[in-house]
Amino acid sequence: MTPMTNGRACRYVDAVGLWCALGYAALAFLSRRSGEPDLPAFFLLVAWTSLPVFSLYLYFRGSDEPFPLKRLIFWSVVFRICGLAGGPFFEDDFYRYLWDGYRFAATGTPYGAAPEAFFADPGVPTVFHGILDGINNPELPTIYAPVTQIVFLLGYWLKPGSVAALQSILIVVDLATIMLLLRLAPAGNVMLYAWCPLVIKEIAFTAHPDGIGVCLLLAAIVLIRDHRRSAAVCLGMAVGAKIFALVLAPLVLVGAGLAAWFLFIMTLAAVYAPFVLQGGTDFESLLVFAREWEFNSAAFGLLTTVLRPLEAKLVLGLLCGIFWGHYYVRHSRIRAGEVPRGDWLYGVFLMASPVINPWYLLWLLPFAAVATSVSAWTASVAVFLAYVTGLNLNDGDLQPYQQPAWVRPLEFGLILLALAYDLFRRQDQELIRCTRT
Repeated sequence: MTPMTNGRACRYVDAVGLWCALGYAALAFLSRRSGEPDLPAFFLLVAWTSLPVFSLYLYFRGSDEPFPLKRLIFWSVVFRICGLAGGPFFEDDFYRYLWDGYRFAATGTPYGAAPEAFFADPGVPTVFHGILDGINNPELPTIYAPVTQIVFLLGYWLKPGSVAALQSILIVVDLATIMLLLRLAPAGNVMLYAWCPLVIKEIAFTAHPDGIGVCLLLAAIVLIRDHRRSAAVCLGMAVGAKIFALVLAPLVLVGAGLAAWFLFIMTLAAVYAPFVLQGGTDFESLLVFAREWEFNSAAFGLLTTVLRPLEAKLVLGLLCGIFWGHYYVRHSRIRAGEVPRGDWLYGVFLMASPVINPWYLLWLLPFAAVATSVSAWTASVAVFLAYVTGLNLNDGDLQPYQQPAWVRPLEFGLILLALAYDLFRRQDQELIRCTRT
């Protein structure tokens, strides 16, 4: 590679970085205005910040040039600073995070009492009056797991009632995720995650805490070959951050030995024990969530047109279990430390789930950087259609979280088309491989 060629590639990277930074700056401006951003403006900015990134990936994939690492990190930081300068939009979950941090600091546990029990409590600090009023489902205790609650507590200690403090912590965690991914995938692939609009919107802007569990899960995958005990601790903490990590935990521990399994279980028990002893955990609200909630579902929504919800859950749970078991057997034959196909496993899990919130894809996308696929990155854009609801449309004919009839066919139709392309491409690659041998 000549210096001139390298310079041209760097200029292309910087041009895309600056273009995207302008888009995120505009999004930060819109998020700071009163009310929510208009959906057309939001989708325009999603296209503005995603299409050039895909173009940049294809450019480096088709050349022998390495992706410039310093620029990857620099622009990743810039985009997240834009999110920090902005703030949450289309979401109000952050009120619960801030409230949980306060309750944890005040009583030693965020569990037990539901927020509505404090509506008339004169002891609530003034800064938390508005926060308390903004919490959704205030009749339920918190649904967030212990390790995530520790991060909420850290945010409270930095600045009580400040979403920016929480954003800052989660941005640092997300940057750590990028560094871990660089141990598992080429920089050009990692760029897809690091510069992904969904990641930046859901973590840097909206402060969703799923990145905590994702970071710990990736740390376990990086450590498992040479530091099994540390990996087992990270896995226990990942599950203690969100139960989603259980999808991959047994696959990471394949071949690690009984000692690693024991340490994983003991870590998870240690994370939960202090709260169990105080009489409350996240399980109560998790059960309500699993039993009653439905939003933006794919296979579940289709199946409930012919089956009752419980029957649909049982059927889909069985199918997911069969798929997971088949993959576990296959993965267990591979050498220890091999990165599991989290994009497949989380993809199947989400397609069967009664609830598909956009930030759930934060669990899938790091693995789509390790083994890239058109369907995963199409989903990272298509899932934004979940925000087309009666609330964000200001449509009085729809319930607040009800979607127009056209949303899910378009959202999941795009994903299925991309998946079909991936499957045909995979068949062609296998055919070529067989022909050569």
